[in-house]
Order: sequence, then C-alpha cells, then structure tokens
Amino acid sequence: MDGNLILNIILALVLLGIIGYEAYGYFTRKRAAVELTEEEFKKDMRKVQVIDVREKAEFDASHILGARNIPYSTFKTRYTEIRKDIPVYLYDQKKAMSGRAAVRLKKAGYTEIYRLKGGFQGWTGKIKKRA
Repeated sequence: MDGNLILNIILALVLLGIIGYEAYGYFTRKRAAVELTEEEFKKDMRKVQVIDVREKAEFDASHILGARNIPYSTFKTRYTEIRKDIPVYLYDQKKAMSGRAAVRLKKAGYTEIYRLKGGFQGWTGKIKKRA
C-alpha cells in the first residue's frame, strides 16, 4: 500500500472520530434540557430557580434580575445547592456552558431543566448591573 493512502485513511478516521464526538456532545446537551425563548423564560421565572453559570466577575457586572450564580468552573461541587423539586432555568453568555451544566444535572437525577435560547447575550429583560 502507498504511504499517502494510509495517511489519508488515518486522517479520515480521525476526522470522523472528531465529528462523531462533537455530534454526540451536541445531542447529549440537546436532550438534557428544554430550550426556552426569552418570553417563555420570563413567564415562569418567579416560580423556578434561575441559575447563571457564568464566572463570578461576569455575574457581578450584570445578570438577570433574580438569578443566582453557580459558575460552571465550580458546578461539579456546587450543583447540589440546586433543589431537585423545583424547575431549573440555566443560562450563560451564549449557551455552551449551560448545556454542559444541564448534562451534569440530568445525570444527577434532575428532571425539569431548561436553558435560555441565545443566553444572556440576547436577553432584553430586567437585569441587575453593578452600581
């Protein structure tokens, strides 16, 4: 066999592996939480736990009014602060970290998990800013 052919086959297999891994992650995050529009998110905010998974500095600068901060960097040890009997609304800047947080909650037995579509970046509702 030609050396270039073997190299091309190896590269194709690596590429397929990466694509498969990314697809698996995408669908796992998608199944872990229901994505809500801003209007849907606002509708029941007072009856749920709103969790901001951005880092503390970002949260302190500006966050959705009524949200609690559990940064994703500490989520593995702090997610137990979130009650299982009340729906959980997650958000981050865009939605990558909230997806990972949702997967962690799902694995821990949480059932009512929702994410803000577009994240804080697209939020037009009430916010609390640092004075």
